[in-house]
Amino acid sequence: ETSARSLAKGSAPPGPVPEGLIRIYSMRFCPFAKRTLLVLKAKGIRHEVININLKNKPEWFFKKNPSGLVPVLENSKGQLIYESAITCEYLDEAYPGKKLLPEDPYEKACQKMVFELFSKKMERCWRIKKKKNSNEIHSTVQKGNEKNNLTWLGAVLANKKTKFFGGNSLSMIDYLIWPWFERLEASELNECIDSTSKLGLWMAVMKEDPTASALLIDAKSYKGFIDLYLQNSPEACDYGL
Repeated sequence: ETSARSLAKGSAPPGPVPEGLIRIYSMRFCPFAKRTLLVLKAKGIRHEVININLKNKPEWFFKKNPSGLVPVLENSKGQLIYESAITCEYLDEAYPGKKLLPEDPYEKACQKMVFELFSKKMERCWRIKKKKNSNEIHSTVQKGNEKNNLTWLGAVLANKKTKFFGGNSLSMIDYLIWPWFERLEASELNECIDSTSKLGLWMAVMKEDPTASALLIDAKSYKGFIDLYLQNSPEACDYGL
């Protein structure tokens, strides 16, 4: 269940989390929160979504996470978990069903190493500045891609000789990095990646995954959000928040 609106400053805090559910404080277009939503969906965990207005955050939300960032998980015991990678690992460990992280310590370490490298090199790659038209936005993102060079990520797949970053089946690392590539597609910037490359083929199989396809970002809504966000933001912003 998803809240129909985003809660902002002055809103009343939501009540306790119902027994048998876990709550995620999210934002519709946030790629960090999307990681957690993907894991919730992949594992079939019953949850409710409360969206937060990140431009005008409720005062009470800082009691959920002092940094005021999403995602935040809250369970019926009132326990709070935040930071996207930590929330994903928590869900994988705390709930039954398919394990998304490998049991083998070395394979788990390999996924975490790819994730760390991605976090350092790629998240700031999707950075846009306020521009007059989409072509200027495109060139800014493209320049970022060239600077950070996507080839290293494709090389990870090439070296593994598998469809996914964790092996021949989809696992945690794929969900952790997918939201940024999904936004390339939604912004019609997927020409940044050759469709015949390892990364292009990976994007194609990710869209076939039932979880990823069910939560696929709506390109029209996302573009409208980006346009509005840029109009209201005099400085640079993270691509997709």
